[in-house]
Parts: sequence; C-alpha cells; structure tokens
Amino acid sequence: MKKPFYLTTTLPYVNASPHVGFALEMVQADCLVRYWALQGVDVFFNTGTDEHGQKLFEAAQKADMEVQKYVDQYAEQFRSLKEKLNLSANLHFIRTTDPHHVVAAQEMWKRCLKNGDIEKRVYKGLYCVGDEAFIKESELVDGKCPNHPTMDLIELEEENYFFLLSKYQKKLLEYLSQPGVVVPEWRRKEAINFVESGLEDFSISRVKEKMSWGIPVPDDDMQVMYVWFDALTNYISTLDWPNEEGNFKKYWVDGVTYQMAGKDQVRFQSIMWQGMLMSAGIPTTQHILYHGFITSGGQKMSKSIGNVIDPIAVAEEYGIDALRFFLLRHIHPTEDSDFTIERFKEAYNADLANGLGNLVARVMQLAQTHLTVDLVKEIPSTLQSSILRATVYTDYISSLNNYEFDRALISIWSYIQELDQKITETAPFKVVKTDLEAGQRMIHDLVQGLYMIADMIGPVMPTTSELIKQAVVSNTKPINMFARKE
Repeated sequence: MKKPFYLTTTLPYVNASPHVGFALEMVQADCLVRYWALQGVDVFFNTGTDEHGQKLFEAAQKADMEVQKYVDQYAEQFRSLKEKLNLSANLHFIRTTDPHHVVAAQEMWKRCLKNGDIEKRVYKGLYCVGDEAFIKESELVDGKCPNHPTMDLIELEEENYFFLLSKYQKKLLEYLSQPGVVVPEWRRKEAINFVESGLEDFSISRVKEKMSWGIPVPDDDMQVMYVWFDALTNYISTLDWPNEEGNFKKYWVDGVTYQMAGKDQVRFQSIMWQGMLMSAGIPTTQHILYHGFITSGGQKMSKSIGNVIDPIAVAEEYGIDALRFFLLRHIHPTEDSDFTIERFKEAYNADLANGLGNLVARVMQLAQTHLTVDLVKEIPSTLQSSILRATVYTDYISSLNNYEFDRALISIWSYIQELDQKITETAPFKVVKTDLEAGQRMIHDLVQGLYMIADMIGPVMPTTSELIKQAVVSNTKPINMFARKE
C-alpha cells in the first residue's frame, strides 16, 4: 500500500493581489498533486494566506481600513485561485487568522518554551520590514537586505523573545546531509553553507505596543508573535495539529511530506522551520522544492516599470490551460526565467495552436471520416498495456519524478511532432482510399497516440486533456481548441 503524500505551498503575504510568481508555485504544486493522484496516491494539498505582521499592519493603516477587513479582501483573491487556475478539488485553504491556527501557533510556542528553546532578551539590530526579520551585517548587499534592496532597514532595539536556533546547528547539518531533502541540489548546499557559517538565534516576537496585529504570546500580554513563527506553523495546523491523530498522523507522521517555496525562502523553510519542528519534537519535512523567480524583459517585475504580468488576465484571454502550460514548459522549474506577453504569445501559437491543436484537428478529422465508435472504443481500456505507452512515457515519468516539468513537456511535444510527421509521411488519408483496412489501422494508431498525449498532459492541462479524451471516445473532431493569436 502506497504511503499518503502531503504537499504544501508557502502562504503568500496578503498585502497585494496574486502575482505570477505565486501562480507558478501553485501550478507546479497542482501538477505534482494530479500526477501523484493518477498513480493512486492519497494526497493532502495545502495552501492559504499569511495574514499577520508589520507590513500588513502598516498597509491597513495607509488604506485607512480595519486590519481584519483589509486582510479579508486579499485572502478572498487568493482563495479564488482554486477556480481561476483550475487547481485540484481537494485543495485545502488555511488562513493564519483562523481560530484553530491561532491555537496551534500558541501550542508550538509552548512546546519550544518547555524544551528550553525560547528566552527573552534585549536586542538591537537592523530589521527588514520586507522579510519581517533581523538581518545580519554579513548578509547585507551594499548596505541593503538582499531580498529587498529598495527598502531601508530599520534599526530596532527592544525586548523580544528569541528562539535558540543556534542549539540546533549540528542537528540541522545532519538533516541537510540527506540527499533529496532540498531540491535542487545546489539549494541544499546553499542551506548547508548557511548553517556552517554559524546560526544566530532569531527574534520570534514584537512588542504589542508597536505592532498589535499578531497572535498573542502565551502568558505575556505585552508581546505578539513574530510573523514567521506564527505562519510556519500553518503547515501542520492545517492537518488539525495539535491533535496528534487523524490527518496529522496520517500525512505528516506516517506519510511523505513535501513543501514548495521560492528560492528566497531557504533560510526560513529549511533552517528556521526545521529547527522549530526539532524543538517541538515533530518530524522534519522530508522534501522541500525551491523554484526560481520570474522576471519580465530581463528585469524584476515592477509597477513603476510597467512590466508586471497579471496571471489571471492572461488566463482569461488565452485560457487557463495555456497559462498552466507556459508556466510548466517555458519557465524553468528551479532557475530564474523570463515571462513577457510576446514570449507567451509566441509559445501559444507554436506549441498549442500550430502544435497540439493542429494535431488534434488532423487526427480526429481522419477518425471521424474513416472510423466508427466501435473501432476506437477499446483505446482507453487498452492504453495501459500498449507497447507505445512503455516507450513514450519513459522520459515523461522520469522527468516528473524529478520535478522537471519542462523536460516532461518537451518529451510530450516531441511525440506530438512525431505523430504530425507520421501523418505527412505515411498519408493515411490516401491509403484508406485504396486499402480501407490498412488505412483504418493507421488512423487507429494515430488516435491511440493522441489519447496517450491526452493522458500525459492531464496533470498540466486538465481541461484540454478531458476534451481530447471525450473527442476520442465519441469519435468526433472537436472545435478549434487553441485559436491562433495575431
């Protein structure tokens, strides 16, 4: 019996509308969830919203809104991604303002405190509001936070609670020594280098008088939890933790755990969060997958530059599956990649309109004209035993097992070109006129290949996959699937 899987994205901070970088993370995660489900794996899929902290407090004040109402409006935008990106039906959505999450975050605090890993100190240092974290002098780039170079650092001195991360240096190195615990491999080495350079204890609270929007620290009315300590706990609070049974035991303790995050999250996800889990006596995450950033025109996306890509607007104009395809085929899984509307349109026309869409039209026109439903009805049931499946699926399966979404799609589109070329070279539309049976066999093989393509693209383009399968089963040519864009 296969172990159940658990997969979570990060929880985006709700101070802006969903951007294309988070859409990439969600679509990558959803592709894996759908792929695993096809293999018969029981998957718990989690996302949600991070709704506490200084940035939100200040943004709500600037907008002259009550903070809860401010986060409510953005949380709903992220919740709507389930429909707008056609994410899996079993997607769970958690908000860090949910009452159950508040209880879980406070329980995490209590367990770390009981283990002797939380203490109160007066601290003075440079604080980045963008990261909601203190930044070491050694981490500065030209005097700025490397993740937020346009933001000024704030010098803070106040009494906070600290998590004694330095106690876990040896355990974290042992954790990070496991191949596959961080993907890609160079991010694992990056994490190891960070730990080996020396871990500092990190602040996990703020003075309530200065920043009231946060989860109260247990037994101290003067402090609220630092946003990272609070938010990271969502990965298990969504499983009903601190209840040690049920979903938590099934998916986190007895299952295989995965997290997805951007490349700037290595310190938080693979070091700080894992240290918290170790302190609380909870199993660490088994696999954390890091993706790169999306640029536009070779530059970081910025409203002032005018190069921001709205993923929902793209999906509304070109179709959800077209957006999902581009994010998985033309955005590298782990390195930075460029996304412009011009590049998207070029890929749309070449790969979808002239590629997959054209092949579906050619094959199903032949099938509708020269075959009957009886001649194609066995294709879905015989797909598993088809010798074609064994050869075509090898690279596809290997690529997805290694989280190489682009390589998986390259293998599919190579097969699309192969079938297209086969039609041109063998001319079944001519053969069927002189040798009906031979021509029908040729067309039948093409239809079978098309059904296999539909099967493979299911995790990437679920709607398109179903439309092709329905066309095969009913033996009808569908309407133009991807109209060319000028």
